[in-house]
Amino acid sequence: MLDITPLLRAFGARRRAQLARLDAAAVQERTLIKLVRRAAETRFGKDHRFDAIRSVADFQARVPLRTWEAMWDEYYKAALPNFSNISWPGPVPYLALSSGTTSARTKYVPVTEAMNRSNSRAGFDLVAYHFAAKPRSRLFDGKTFMLGGSTKLVPEGPGVWSGDLSGIAVKRMPFWARGYAFPKEEHALIANWEEKAELMARTSLDEKIRALTGTPAWILILLERVRALRDARGEHGPAYPDLQLLVHGGVNFAPYRARFEKLFAGLDVDMREVYPASEGFIAIADRGYGEGLRLNLDHGLFFEFVPLEDLSKPNPRRHWIANIETGVNYAVVMSTCAGLFAYVIGDTVRFVDKAPPRILITGRTTYWLSAFGEHLLAEQIETGVAEAAGAIGADVTDYSVSAVFPEAGNERCGHVYVMEFAGGAPDAARLETFAKTLDATLRRIVNDYDYYRKDGRIVLPEIRAVAPGTFAAWMKSRGKLGGQNKVPRIINDPELWANLLGFVANPLRD
Repeated sequence: MLDITPLLRAFGARRRAQLARLDAAAVQERTLIKLVRRAAETRFGKDHRFDAIRSVADFQARVPLRTWEAMWDEYYKAALPNFSNISWPGPVPYLALSSGTTSARTKYVPVTEAMNRSNSRAGFDLVAYHFAAKPRSRLFDGKTFMLGGSTKLVPEGPGVWSGDLSGIAVKRMPFWARGYAFPKEEHALIANWEEKAELMARTSLDEKIRALTGTPAWILILLERVRALRDARGEHGPAYPDLQLLVHGGVNFAPYRARFEKLFAGLDVDMREVYPASEGFIAIADRGYGEGLRLNLDHGLFFEFVPLEDLSKPNPRRHWIANIETGVNYAVVMSTCAGLFAYVIGDTVRFVDKAPPRILITGRTTYWLSAFGEHLLAEQIETGVAEAAGAIGADVTDYSVSAVFPEAGNERCGHVYVMEFAGGAPDAARLETFAKTLDATLRRIVNDYDYYRKDGRIVLPEIRAVAPGTFAAWMKSRGKLGGQNKVPRIINDPELWANLLGFVANPLRD
């Protein structure tokens, strides 16, 4: 296998120089105008008079915000599976399946060839940022372990395939790149997650794994299995001694960071966060941990940002790169080279820099805990959990939280956290410290939560520690075991919460 690291290192330097010269607002406006011109003759374009749009202001005046449900009902539902010329010209060969976080309805998100190129450009930018941080890296002198979802695609109609976004990426991978990818396609196609994970762990032992990508919780399970296999072979040391890059995304990394640092002790691993979505590859960390993710502005995506409190208003304020502000919690709105326009994707972000624009992911538009007006965003809860874990020297594997509503004779409310710790359940004294630290952190950073705690209507959080492996077993019991599935952090669905509590009380036994 040819080491193409020098070539990619040179590309990275040239790309970073290009990004340094980028005029963010000018690039974004040009991107929008190109998108509406391409889609002007589609049904959506004609309905919204794309031919008359000359500026961002024109676009915002003509194209209202839409959720997936509105886009589906008005344009896609009757056309499924053929989205050709509905909102983007020409064929739409792929449909990325996504259930979203707040809806049980399967979403068929269009993925065009233009979007595939956009995603590939984001991948190259990731490499450019990696080489800036680790100029001596030999990233392509080995393989990239992609621990994603199922790579199996389902034929929906002539020339149209549906499946997980990672499966689409594998299918479109150029021939020259396949030698650098792991696992083999036939292994990635295995439906049973546990069987696949075991096979991948075993077959990866003798590979030179330079990069590892996936969701943190599932990567940790893999690394622990690989470590056990190496111990059994008498090989004491890191799970992957040649590892130089960890690419993670999808969930907040704070609760996992300490465990990864322990697993990577003695290695110089670049842990880099990404923000890919079915709708487009949104942002990549170009600096250190916690310093924000840089928006991908010249990849065929146009971004708008709506203050979260405006989202349900008849005429919400629609900001874009030219007039965003730091410190505001925005709902993300996208127009893309796959034919989504003024589409509310369901995520919320906060800008930490404007030049260049960098964001932190704060949660979901409906993914927060506010049963009593406490307004806890996912990001804030993650911060509290991370600080509480640090206070007792514990590592959190996974958790879910929900509200406890008042009952007869007890009108006070609160939150219950089902917590899985890597080393097993802490003793009662440490759990009490964990609860108090979590509570104190949330009171410090969330005014509404502090208000309800002061007047006693919300009580100290209750922490229910469960045995290691509980969440993986619960996900398996729901048919959700695998790299593409995430443990729900905040559970606002009473039935799902009851399901988790019932499982914790009576776990399934193999």
